[in-house]
Amino acid sequence: MECRVLSIQSHVVRGYVGNKSATFPLQVLGFEVDSINSVQFSNHTGYAHWKGQVLTAEELNELYEGIKLNKVNRYNYILTGYSRDTSFLEMVVDIIQELKKANPSLVYVCDPVMGDHGSMYVPEYLLPVYRDKVVPLADILTPNQFEAELLTGRKITTEEDAVEVMDLLHKMGPETVVLTSTDLPSKRGDQFLVALGSQNIVKADGTKTSQKICMDIPKVDAVFVGTGDLFAAMLLAWTHHHPKDLKAACEKTVSVMHHVIKRTMTYANEMAGPGKRPSPAQLELRMVQSKADIEKPAVVVEAQVLQKYSR
Repeated sequence: MECRVLSIQSHVVRGYVGNKSATFPLQVLGFEVDSINSVQFSNHTGYAHWKGQVLTAEELNELYEGIKLNKVNRYNYILTGYSRDTSFLEMVVDIIQELKKANPSLVYVCDPVMGDHGSMYVPEYLLPVYRDKVVPLADILTPNQFEAELLTGRKITTEEDAVEVMDLLHKMGPETVVLTSTDLPSKRGDQFLVALGSQNIVKADGTKTSQKICMDIPKVDAVFVGTGDLFAAMLLAWTHHHPKDLKAACEKTVSVMHHVIKRTMTYANEMAGPGKRPSPAQLELRMVQSKADIEKPAVVVEAQVLQKYSR
């Protein structure tokens, strides 16, 4: 069966963020991807210069209307990432509602991109739109710790807090929640980052089960752009292949990330030369070169099931 994704994200001419970061890996894994570019920039904004255009809500609606008029607006998945305009985000909500009505089994994967490390990099007025309109429609949600705290109004300082926040997010709508990064201390030391996941499953007999997992991910001393977009796309793909096994889906997702980042870091350091920090251009993800790892990732990060929170 053909599996089709509508991905509404940013686009760059050079490099890998947004749709450029999500489309190729999804296609490699056999998904048909229809992409709408929320912005069209020359490159990501971590460079010294960038130029480009931003898609308006009206233009988004016009593109979607064209798809609809041809009766090809049936999707298995919707994937959304960065947006910085209220009317645009509300138009995305309208489109998702319409597509879910047409296909009730459609899965919406939402990366609620709002900020990190205690500061927002989108306007604050987007928060209520995400919290009240977007998240209730999402089936899979991939916030970082700061975004999860914004959405629930709860701080995370312990593993128990993280589990509570994920449960609060479940109550808002999504069946699967993955906190892609947290500030929680890793049992394996300060060279590791802690990520957590939670999945609620309704079994065939109607009973509900919940699986909570935790992952220790090796840290890399560099700033990468587009990794969050890749994470959300890979979680979409691997939950499709492992719909009731969040542990397996997250292990493959994080392992793909590990292989891509490792290859990127090796290349960037070679290009920069000894003792020099790589430039944003040298740190662009080595996506095409990682095709084999995307298709069949060797699992290098194992997830632990948090038994005391799973039921």
